[in-house]
Amino acid sequence: MDEVDRAILAVLEREGRISNAELAARVGLSPSPCLRRVRRLEEAGVIRGYRALIDPAAVGRGLRVFVGVRLMRHKHADVVAFEREVVRLSEVVYCHHITGTYDYLLQVEVADLPAYEDFHANRMANLPGVAAVNSYVAMKTLEGRTDRTPS
Repeated sequence: MDEVDRAILAVLEREGRISNAELAARVGLSPSPCLRRVRRLEEAGVIRGYRALIDPAAVGRGLRVFVGVRLMRHKHADVVAFEREVVRLSEVVYCHHITGTYDYLLQVEVADLPAYEDFHANRMANLPGVAAVNSYVAMKTLEGRTDRTPS
């Protein structure tokens, strides 16, 4: 991967729907070589896909909660059972296996606090092997760097 590939990735990360012609102009290539590079990055799995960023509040998921989950046991079967079930919960947007006090950090999106209370009591409580849950309600979300340039 060279600097041109990194520049392509930086632009696509911000603007996934940019036309190939515009992308090529931004990274200093003609359209054909640019498209070849993008396809090569896709085939290599560097670009895993494209998606739309949805405003959670516009679709009834205006409350974002980060949830630390600690498991009772760490046997393989227990971990597999938890992971299989947690990804089935539609409210869970991301599930990260982490180090530290908790085993998992979930990003949960629901309509409001009563919806989260219901999720916590009736969905999280039914997950296999959960020993402890700690919730952190997001008051505001700031966008990450938008000026990413190849390093």
